[in-house]
Amino acid sequence: MNKQPDKSVIRLDDFIKRSGMVGTGGEAKMYIQAGDVTVNGSVETRRRKQLALGDKIGLLGEVLTVTPFED
Repeated sequence: MNKQPDKSVIRLDDFIKRSGMVGTGGEAKMYIQAGDVTVNGSVETRRRKQLALGDKIGLLGEVLTVTPFED
């Protein structure tokens, strides 16, 4: 039985990179570990934090809502 990945969740570092908030995964890691990223208004320092649809991610004065990504 092949289990398909759940497209309703994404890791915080992947979201920041794929959304275009930063240019690289290393840059995402740096901002997260520095405490510059918020998830639903709270500082988040776990770069592998699993996000759900509708979560609000803040970085550098910009806030984005997690929505499904197109492959």
